[in-house]
Amino acid sequence: MTTTVEIAAPRPAPITFGRRALDVALSSAGLVCSAPLWALIALAVKLQDGGPIFYRQTRVGEGERIFAALKFRSMRPSASAEPLRAAEEDDPRVTRVGRLLRATAMDELPQLWNILRGDMSFVGPRPLAPDEIERGAGDVAIPIQQIPGFRERCGVRPGLTGVAQIFAPRDVPRRHKFRYDRIYVRNASLWLNVRLIILSFWITLLGTWESRGRKF
Repeated sequence: MTTTVEIAAPRPAPITFGRRALDVALSSAGLVCSAPLWALIALAVKLQDGGPIFYRQTRVGEGERIFAALKFRSMRPSASAEPLRAAEEDDPRVTRVGRLLRATAMDELPQLWNILRGDMSFVGPRPLAPDEIERGAGDVAIPIQQIPGFRERCGVRPGLTGVAQIFAPRDVPRRHKFRYDRIYVRNASLWLNVRLIILSFWITLLGTWESRGRKF
């Protein structure tokens, strides 16, 4: 007789007061201090091609909850009608303004609002689209939900930055980036978050978020 064992979905990790307080404080301060940048970026994006200023993305959050993430648009307007795929090196869909925004992570400034709302945290696994796929052996399409580590990374709120975003090579498959995410999930702490946030500010100053090698 064969016994079927069901693996329960991971319970979302409790959000500590310190972590949530840090998120609220930093996102609030960031929204206020970056207000002049918002105006300049919005003008630059609009003048680039006359398209929309913002890009709304459907993403998977904590406990596999779906939410809408906001970004400044960095790709040409027609890119939203194309099949979803990660940006590649010298991707022709990315505008000239978009290249600068992506290199400095300024395109993600609107996600400060997502953090303030509680959809995201400053630190955590990168929020992914629910219909995103990875190409496996033989070019077989594999939904991200079937990649080992997906459910574990959904046990915490997705983040603006994180271990994978900082340390994982940009062009490695999702299954390898998920290993970095699992390291974070298993070792998450307020102190680790502070260290990752500091490193993220340094990478932004260097303008190396789009680097295919080391970011710092």
